Amino acid sequence: MGRDRTPAAEPEEKTCASCGRRIEWRAKWARDWDRVKYCSDACRRHGVTEQDRALEHGILDALQHRARGATICPSEVARAQAEEWQPLMEPIRRAARRLVAAGDVEILQGGRVVDPSTAKGPIRIRRTG
Repeated sequence: MGRDRTPAAEPEEKTCASCGRRIEWRAKWARDWDRVKYCSDACRRHGVTEQDRALEHGILDALQHRARGATICPSEVARAQAEEWQPLMEPIRRAARRLVAAGDVEILQGGRVVDPSTAKGPIRIRRTG
């Protein structure tokens, strides 16, 4: 028998404060759902660092210098932050997902807006609106 998962049984959708991915509701969190901030123990341990905030600001700054509707590649932000930029690619993707959750940016693939929680491969970032 399958679980009865009526729409009323699950609370409002949440986004992880660290990685920006959608937090999948679990029945064991039913009592504590209001306090759940992270999708995993790894995200809870990592949290959001000063570097993470700097990458968010880097994304917004790069977009501010572009025409409305223009996109940026995450590697542009990484290259502006450090000479050894490759290790920054996943932290920048996390920063972009957090900005999507805040409503500041959209993530695109192939010119279309995609779900940041499931996007795989190269992405572009643009301001919303």
